Amino acid sequence: MIGRNVQIDTRWATTDAAVIRRHAEELAALAPDVILAGGHSSAAPLLQATRSVPIVFALVQDAVAAGFVDSLARPGGNATGFTSWEFSMGAKWLELLKQIAPGLTRVALLRDASQGFAVSQFAAVQAVAPSLGVEVIPLNMREAGEIEQSVATFAHSSNAGLIPIPSAAAVRHRDLIITLAARHRLPAVYWERLFVAAGGLISYGPDLVDQFRQAAGYVDRIFKGEKPADLPVQVPTKYETVLNLKTAKALGLDVPATVLARADEVIE
Repeated sequence: MIGRNVQIDTRWATTDAAVIRRHAEELAALAPDVILAGGHSSAAPLLQATRSVPIVFALVQDAVAAGFVDSLARPGGNATGFTSWEFSMGAKWLELLKQIAPGLTRVALLRDASQGFAVSQFAAVQAVAPSLGVEVIPLNMREAGEIEQSVATFAHSSNAGLIPIPSAAAVRHRDLIITLAARHRLPAVYWERLFVAAGGLISYGPDLVDQFRQAAGYVDRIFKGEKPADLPVQVPTKYETVLNLKTAKALGLDVPATVLARADEVIE
């Protein structure tokens, strides 16, 4: 029970990398029994701050490429946890976008190019694009002004769509991205429900809340003596599709029955 046999120290991440590093150093200095890290931007500085305190991460995109673990099956160090994406997801996003807007011939991938995951994800989408008759174009995402200009330039051509690749930057600029998709009439597929609830068209991705539920189980196992090195990193097993019918109508899209049938939630 919290306050009796468990003490929890919390630091909230910001968009400032220097602040996140300071928080990570503060938590590592406390030498807790385990640290729970949400996302790549939290896990990376924590692993720079300590290689001895056990760390359980959630929502990390590619733990092996990031150097957090040696392999998914045998992490080997002081960290383990739950990855949020597989590269095959990119192909599924493009397929879903083509289903809901069959006339698409060009799709922009809005990405944070500073993340290696974004480059790999672009390659995965590009690999399936020819079979769907789609040209895939990368748009780098840094500041709001750059995003607005890049999307506006891309949207000059007809039959265009948009896929933001998962990143903290996309979440930070989500209102802008949703606004630009509506302004330029770009069908867009997202990875998380929050975009669709805010007016985005459709999302397909893992249940991110469920990752933290599972992470709590790993924290408990570490409390009981197990080592992160021996707990395999797990990939998502639960996915959901959320559709905003109001946005689809505003874009003039006739949503196929197959897409409606696969939707776990329909927002009207």
